Amino acid sequence: MGINRKVLSSVLIKPSGPDCNLNCDYCFYLDKSELFEGKKHRMSPETQEELIRQLMDQSSSQLSVTWQGGEPTLMGLEFYQRAISLYQKYGRNKSISNALQTNGLLLNEEWASFLKNYNFLVGLSIDGPQHIHDHHRKLINNKGSWERVYATAQMLLNKGVEVNSLSCITSYSTKYPLEIYSFLKQTGFKWMQFIPIVEKDKNDNSRAADFSVTGKEYGKFLRVIFDLWLRDNQSGIDTTSVRHIESTFYRYVGFESPECTLKKECGIYLVIEHNGDVFACDFFVLPKWKLGNIHNDRLIDMLNSDKMNSFGERKTKLPPNCTKCKWLNYCFGGCPKDRNNDPRDQGMNHFCESYKMFLEHADPVLKQMAKTWEKQHTRSLTTYNAKDHFK
Repeated sequence: MGINRKVLSSVLIKPSGPDCNLNCDYCFYLDKSELFEGKKHRMSPETQEELIRQLMDQSSSQLSVTWQGGEPTLMGLEFYQRAISLYQKYGRNKSISNALQTNGLLLNEEWASFLKNYNFLVGLSIDGPQHIHDHHRKLINNKGSWERVYATAQMLLNKGVEVNSLSCITSYSTKYPLEIYSFLKQTGFKWMQFIPIVEKDKNDNSRAADFSVTGKEYGKFLRVIFDLWLRDNQSGIDTTSVRHIESTFYRYVGFESPECTLKKECGIYLVIEHNGDVFACDFFVLPKWKLGNIHNDRLIDMLNSDKMNSFGERKTKLPPNCTKCKWLNYCFGGCPKDRNNDPRDQGMNHFCESYKMFLEHADPVLKQMAKTWEKQHTRSLTTYNAKDHFK
């Protein structure tokens, strides 16, 4: 019996490659410039058209497109206006959802009008209040970027653009869960994503960089965030959506999590770089996991290639401690990248302790919520307000 072919339903596009107008010290993608020719990386109109032509021809009836970087707004607004025209040219009546993940520095009211008119979901990178955000997210001149990003956040929210907050959690910010959550909520963010950071120390490959958050620290952080989320949602007034919590809830009602970190296997979406190179995952943009190039290969074939299948199956090869864990069916070992970035983890996921701490704390509540939900709904999550925003 043959393997069922995967459907092309989600892509992540990096039209400006690793180029960025910030110099965040925890960024893992800036170094990817070494993989590509030249100092400036921009997707050409020819590559953009070939990419969108293939997407419209080979994808399912519903397609999720995430524009990411580097910093994708370096392409300029005209690039995205042309993308809309190309959707219309090749669209075949498909439903396309667009997301833009950005640091917000280049957005203005013209951008906001476009993003709102075409229903773009904006993921805005903002780590919290100023002392937290500016601790790591620096401009090229090494000055903090918070004032400009905060002004962009207010502008987008006032214009009615749908905006998510994307907050990286480091060894510094993990100390301030209440302050971060309260700031984001007061600013006007209803949907929040917290991204724990662990990267290798560039000067000592035997350890993680100092800004990396430990499993225990992130576990404590998640517990506090869960309590704040629960308080607000129980009040029924100031409801918020926290991606990790609600992605976990899918498992409690018997569904696959929408978040790739919590899926059983990887290899569910494609990453397309500025020059048309295609990779298995944006955390593994490496020669080993290059699947091809859109000017020579078809997206649907690359998604279903032996190399992509091999990449996806890697996640299932877990250490013995994972296979015996009672929480395995809720995290499936987490993201494979988090097994690699701190050699002291010895192949275990760096955030294994985080997941255990969170689940032990949240499990009684999530079980009760699942019972309530199952009484009120058929086996569909279409009415549940957990949004599958980003990968």
